[in-house]
Amino acid sequence: MAEKNEELKQTEEAKQAEATEATEKPTQAEAKEDPVAKAEAKIKDLQAKLDEMEDKYLRSQAEMANMTNRFKKEQASLLKYAGQSMATAILPAMDNLSRALEIEVDDEASKQLKKGVEMVAQNIEAALKENEVTKIEALGKPFDPTLHQAVQTVPVEEGQTPETVVQVFQEGYMLKDRVLRPAMVVVAQ
Repeated sequence: MAEKNEELKQTEEAKQAEATEATEKPTQAEAKEDPVAKAEAKIKDLQAKLDEMEDKYLRSQAEMANMTNRFKKEQASLLKYAGQSMATAILPAMDNLSRALEIEVDDEASKQLKKGVEMVAQNIEAALKENEVTKIEALGKPFDPTLHQAVQTVPVEEGQTPETVVQVFQEGYMLKDRVLRPAMVVVAQ
């Protein structure tokens, strides 16, 4: 019996040892998994940071492309209408030359002077045309508020169409597709 007790005792000790090992093994496994879990968490964290940085990089690239396109459009617009301020400054001189040419003269000296004024007006008109500054056709045309400025209206007379320009007080001019100055007109209504 002592032997059986001894055997039982050994079996019990073996069972306890197995149970202890079983409880210790998960702790060792946990110890082994813990660094792996930490590494996986660190990898996820680094991946999230990488994704965030990549997103920021792509957004900054897109913003730079947009800025470049905006700059090119602005520069093209500036070049397209580069002579606008010069043309606008010349228009009052053109008006004065036109008024001077409307005056009737009788003597030879005045005719010579008028001829010189006419030549100057023609040269300025040619220079404006070379730079794509053109007169707005107004007389007899339908009234267009984008091109004409109505300063007076008159009743429709015989041979006139309603809403048409019957008189031009001041010529209007365009630079390419932009109105520099609308024509000041009288409209029949």
